[in-house]
Amino acid sequence: MSDGPRVTWLPPGAPAPEPATPAPAPPPERTGLKRLLWPLVVAGGLLVKYGKLALLAVGKIKILTTSGSMLVSVAAYSLIWGWRFALGFVLLLLVHELGHVIQLRREGVPASAPLFIPFLGAVVAAKSLGRDAAAEARVGLAGPVLGTLGTIAVLAAADAADSDLLRALAFTGFFLNLFNLVPLTPLDGGRAMAAMSPWMWFLGLFLAVVFAFAWPNPIIILIVLVGVWDTWRRWKALRDGGEEARSYYRVRPRTRLLVLAVYVGLIVVCVLGMDLSHIERTFDDV
Repeated sequence: MSDGPRVTWLPPGAPAPEPATPAPAPPPERTGLKRLLWPLVVAGGLLVKYGKLALLAVGKIKILTTSGSMLVSVAAYSLIWGWRFALGFVLLLLVHELGHVIQLRREGVPASAPLFIPFLGAVVAAKSLGRDAAAEARVGLAGPVLGTLGTIAVLAAADAADSDLLRALAFTGFFLNLFNLVPLTPLDGGRAMAAMSPWMWFLGLFLAVVFAFAWPNPIIILIVLVGVWDTWRRWKALRDGGEEARSYYRVRPRTRLLVLAVYVGLIVVCVLGMDLSHIERTFDDV
């Protein structure tokens, strides 16, 4: 037998087979948790680093005034709840934010009008939250105080008109103000805890993480991420800032007691309000 090169027989006109090239390996896919967390980590970092500059910038744009951003928010929420509930919800947010604006100006701090961000609520731009932790607590609690009073008025109107729509709005308003009392910045409860004890921020962080696992959604996870960053930043400033930083958190016992009384009172009122405005549904109603 010949030891020459071996030739494979092919039919006439058939092309020679091309060597197979291995298919490129598909890029590794992110798991569902990574796909959810990575954009939130980026957004949280940008919000913490550039949030104040962004608020100051949008304040110069006429189309993003309070009324314009309110209309955008009403339109966005209408896609989910309908325009009547969306309008009422945005008005409840407005009352809540006006509480912060009024108190900031009482503390001598210039504050912008509220700017509404669909599905994230509303924000108020200010250069500071007051001269000390007591002022920060007053600013933080002023929103839930006025917001809860406004929600009580909605509940009274719901009972007078026997309106389930208004009852649903009242329930949502009480829940909104109650959630904001979680003792974690950037929530209002975190501002109040600045006057009580900075250690309470870690309790608020624990509660927020529990919420994130029990009811996972992007907004709660974003709050947790911003809360982790802000708690670490403020705790580091308190530890390394010397006497000036520590003096910010020195609050008279009487003021601490008043802050605690308002804080606990708001929690009680909001929980009772949610119970009174809760609408029971049965299969016969569907």
